[in-house]
Amino acid sequence: MTKLSDTQAIILSAAAQREDRIALPLPESLRGGAAAKVVGAMLAKNFLQEVDADTRNGELMWRETGDGHGVTLVATDAGLAAIGIETEDANTAPAGATDAPTKEPAPDTPTGAEIAPKTRTPREGTKQATLIAMLRASDGATIEEIMAATGWQSHTVRGAMAGALKKKLGLEVTSEKVENRGRVYKLSAA
Repeated sequence: MTKLSDTQAIILSAAAQREDRIALPLPESLRGGAAAKVVGAMLAKNFLQEVDADTRNGELMWRETGDGHGVTLVATDAGLAAIGIETEDANTAPAGATDAPTKEPAPDTPTGAEIAPKTRTPREGTKQATLIAMLRASDGATIEEIMAATGWQSHTVRGAMAGALKKKLGLEVTSEKVENRGRVYKLSAA
């Protein structure tokens, strides 16, 4: 399932509950530049699609096109799939859509075999890279040694190991008590 922000999930969920899949009105807390940024990202990911608004039937308008007409936002099949909703007929376009989706992926869209999980790697020469190098050493490193090498305080070292290394990078940090040295932290061999 695609990673969505809470706001994107709310917009798509509301659109999914409407028969015509119109994503308007947006949440009241989303206004101005923030709304434009969220909707722009959703349009780029093909979660939403701009279609001609039928103002005679009371459809809300997302923006004016400049020729006296307007467009509204409609959730696409990809948008519904992102929140875990399967459409009955994945090849039908929403009402008013100008381009019906095709069975073929876009030319620059990677196929299933080409999609690899995005792995985060620290930049060279950073304090985080120094921390990782120290923890990968065969004898590991103590909090005091890491503090001396990075200039961090002890709570920052612990936070970096728990947050950046464990949570963001998915690395497993182990610790053991070594006599005459104290608690030594290492990255487990993976």
